[in-house]
Amino acid sequence: MIKQNRLQHETSPYLLQHANNPVDWHPWGPEAISIAKEQNKPILLSIGYSACHWCHVMAHESFEDANTARVMNELFINIKVDREERPDLDKIYQRAHQIMTQRPGGWPLTVFLMPDDHIPFFAGTYFPKEARYQLPAFTDLLTRIADFFKHNRKQLDEQNHAVQQAMGTLQNTKKSDEDISPAPLDMSRKQLENNIDWKHGGFGKPPKFPHPANLERLLRHWAAAPDDTQSLKMACHNLVHMANGGINDQLGGGFCRYSVDEYWMIPHFEKMLYDNGPLLTLYSEAWSATGDPLFLEVTETTSQWVIREMQANEGGYYSSIDADSEGKEGTFYAWTKDEITQQISTGEFKYFSQRYGIDKQPNFEGKYYPHVTTQWDDINKQGDHTVNDIQSLVNSARNKLFNYRKNRIHPTRDDKILTSWNALMIKGMASAGRHLGREDLIDSAFRSLDFIKQTLWKNNRLLATCKDGKAHLNAYLDDYAFLIDAVLELLQARWRDGDLSFALDLANVLLEQFEDQDKGGFFFTSHDHEKLIERPKHYGDDATPSGNGIAAYVLQRLGHITGNKHYTKAAERTLQSAWETIKQIPYAHNTLLLALEEQLYPPQIIILRGQKKDLREWHKLCVQPYAPRRICFAIDKDCTELPGLLASRKSENKTLAYVCNGTQCLPAIDTLEELNNTLTPTNAHVGATFSRDVWNRD
Repeated sequence: MIKQNRLQHETSPYLLQHANNPVDWHPWGPEAISIAKEQNKPILLSIGYSACHWCHVMAHESFEDANTARVMNELFINIKVDREERPDLDKIYQRAHQIMTQRPGGWPLTVFLMPDDHIPFFAGTYFPKEARYQLPAFTDLLTRIADFFKHNRKQLDEQNHAVQQAMGTLQNTKKSDEDISPAPLDMSRKQLENNIDWKHGGFGKPPKFPHPANLERLLRHWAAAPDDTQSLKMACHNLVHMANGGINDQLGGGFCRYSVDEYWMIPHFEKMLYDNGPLLTLYSEAWSATGDPLFLEVTETTSQWVIREMQANEGGYYSSIDADSEGKEGTFYAWTKDEITQQISTGEFKYFSQRYGIDKQPNFEGKYYPHVTTQWDDINKQGDHTVNDIQSLVNSARNKLFNYRKNRIHPTRDDKILTSWNALMIKGMASAGRHLGREDLIDSAFRSLDFIKQTLWKNNRLLATCKDGKAHLNAYLDDYAFLIDAVLELLQARWRDGDLSFALDLANVLLEQFEDQDKGGFFFTSHDHEKLIERPKHYGDDATPSGNGIAAYVLQRLGHITGNKHYTKAAERTLQSAWETIKQIPYAHNTLLLALEEQLYPPQIIILRGQKKDLREWHKLCVQPYAPRRICFAIDKDCTELPGLLASRKSENKTLAYVCNGTQCLPAIDTLEELNNTLTPTNAHVGATFSRDVWNRD
């Protein structure tokens, strides 16, 4: 038995969790690959992440067990991978798992690879220590796989050839010669309507995930076609049910990864930065579009949670919070009725219990996990208090319970800082800051951006991850594309010299290192990345937006802002390369539809120039309403860094607005009234009634 394995020097908290396992784990790299080839042993590749509940279960059952470790060490070269640091490996082997099993994968992902070419020959997810759940015991599986590898090499070679061919076929895309059209925009909207759960919100059956890209598409569809109030209703219906459900931490803010039930009541309790960033963007936009106070509340509680629990002193945002504490999922968040009554007054409990379901049967393993079960007006039917009084009592109870909960043993936090996920949160905080007029949220976003510039931008290239000051790993498509998107959103909230130039630097690396020059679109890994069995190029949305979709979207916007057609042409090539895929399943490619929409209907660009104090009212007029196809920069007259289109937008001794619709630019505007008349229409606050659906889980 070994006391500490080769993971001890890694930066990933997930890998460090396994550094004391009796398993002789290796990180992915030349050493492990070379040993496997020399010893002619198959590779056992285990992929997970630190907040993963079933990863913990398999670790406790098998990887911490000396007998299981002995079998693993004897028969395999064991490699542990953090899917958050190495999404390239995860994408490749998740796809292989799906091809081999005809089922979607997940985590932990358990894959057995050939020692020479790393082609997988068997794949699964969680395996128990003892046979159960219709799954074999892990050690039995290990011995059977090792025996099969030893005696059936010819059969494995044939199978591996078939797997490679299948992966190549899925990856094979060709540039379409067909003219792009708006048809997928309408088709996606119809597909979402056909798939929506009109009773409880969400799309499809449980487990239910937030799918922010779907809701963004519905909001943007309504913004483009105001008469289609059904699109707004669908978006608000989902947003209300998620906001009121247990997927949203009702006491501390922040969204969990998904709901295990159709009601959004009981979540999988891990909180991921990559979910909360896009959801923060979405709720701030929905607040701006509808004026619904629930959306304002969610925007505020989520952003407060981010600053309080997820932002490092150095500025970057942490990755996630574990599902488990004290060895069990959800322990930190669940309550007995006695615990609640001991912390709040009788009057507070009367209304808190009605609001959050404590007056019903326990809903989580004999305890209560708060979620909204009763609307304010229904609580007030007794008439002894006003709605405002009831809300004050309930909010007081929430604060007391939150403060009490702070003293519990907290779930573990994964404190590595990922570039792509930080970019998603920078955009979320910037969007919330500009729509709500909150300078503190904008400050938070700038702190993260500055951390990335100082720590993760080296030699004009991005690095993917950082922990304890150590930044490493070649960055991926998502790192570059998401960060450009974040910078453009942040500059709309507050202009700062140098940041647009940084976005252009990122865009140039994106084109030089990631673009598929033959077929269009962008690979997930750079041209100088480690050679793997596949070079992924994905178009669809996953838990995070499509890197290709965001790349096309931001390049298009940069092209409009700077007048550089090199960017817009690359965006157009991406849409052409993805066109056949988009047409087949539009609603699975909603991020690419952002780029399609703005390819067909270019955004309105507004440049405001003048003294900072004089720009505030003009800036607020342009950026606080929900206007998704508008880009506005308020640039102090003393700022000097104005690339491309912005260079000619001068300011004299008064405030001026320069407005361009597509390629047509108007003469300078010098009055607020004229600017207001020139703005593209917005639909702010007309949809508030659609977000009042009663929360009903019966």
